Amino acid sequence: MTKILVYIASSLDGFIARENGSIDWLPKSSKSSYDTFYKSIDTVIMGKTTYDQVLTFGEYPYKNKKSFVFTRTSKENNDNVEFVSDIEKFIKDGSPGAGKDIWLVGGAKIIASFLKIGVVDEIIITVIPVLLGKGISLFQNIKNETKLELIKTEKHDQLVDLHYKVSK
Repeated sequence: MTKILVYIASSLDGFIARENGSIDWLPKSSKSSYDTFYKSIDTVIMGKTTYDQVLTFGEYPYKNKKSFVFTRTSKENNDNVEFVSDIEKFIKDGSPGAGKDIWLVGGAKIIASFLKIGVVDEIIITVIPVLLGKGISLFQNIKNETKLELIKTEKHDQLVDLHYKVSK
């Protein structure tokens, strides 16, 4: 059975990026659950803004995973990603081409869209010990209440993972 998982870092005050989209506040290197999580998934899904930011990091980091980028504008697929314009059709059609464990990378708008249609199975938030004061909120425009069940917490040096199951 396919699982859609949100795995994302957030400041203690709930921001995933600065107002300008910068993530320069994230630790450059720190013990975390990322490597284990990344090995457990076979597909990545992200919005176009997140994709554009990922491209600024250099080589595309998810080459060994099936990748989908959701965008409102038409784009030509490339060796790394398949562009998709309709989230609801993609889900209704059974996420064609997606694997068993899907990482919903971000950003906040696409996470809200997947939550709205009720297909997110788990949310894992790595809390970074910093208060940004302002920025891009992790959960934006959430239209409906979503109940979560805490599965586990893990501490990695100064970072804490909060792992939730989404109640359906």
